[in-house]
Amino acid sequence: MQINEEIRDKEVRVITDDGEQLGIMSAKDALKKAEQKNLDLVKVAPQANPPVCKIMDYGKYRFEQAKREKEAKKNQRIVETKEIRLSVNIDTHDFDTKLNHALKFLKAGNKVKVSIRFRGREMAHAHLGNGIMDRFAEACAEVGTVDKPAKLEGRQMLMFLSPKPSK
Repeated sequence: MQINEEIRDKEVRVITDDGEQLGIMSAKDALKKAEQKNLDLVKVAPQANPPVCKIMDYGKYRFEQAKREKEAKKNQRIVETKEIRLSVNIDTHDFDTKLNHALKFLKAGNKVKVSIRFRGREMAHAHLGNGIMDRFAEACAEVGTVDKPAKLEGRQMLMFLSPKPSK
């Protein structure tokens, strides 16, 4: 953004800080008008023909802009991906514990990656992993939806869950 003496255009369209149009004038005249009001001349639309400049307090404008950006950043939420690891021969209590952790993560607004690692001869029984994943997805159906269904990748079966949008 060009301000004051940095503006090299011959003619510019000038607007006051309250939005009133002053018309087209030379950059020098516009700068004089800004100095009379103890304000800055700021080029706001350089691509326009002629370029549009606004008479405003540039320091105050930058401060308010930084304040808006800070406010927007504060309202932003970073979604993390939490991982839950299951096994093919998981017991019911262990399954329920892992399920409770996944539900807690989903309620907090995080995504959940559910994985089952097949070791040794367990690879021959990949269908058991599908059953466990289906049961897990069904149990999480209230608070989460399946992003990517269970898929076997090498010795690992993965499934991704994301939280349901809050109303």
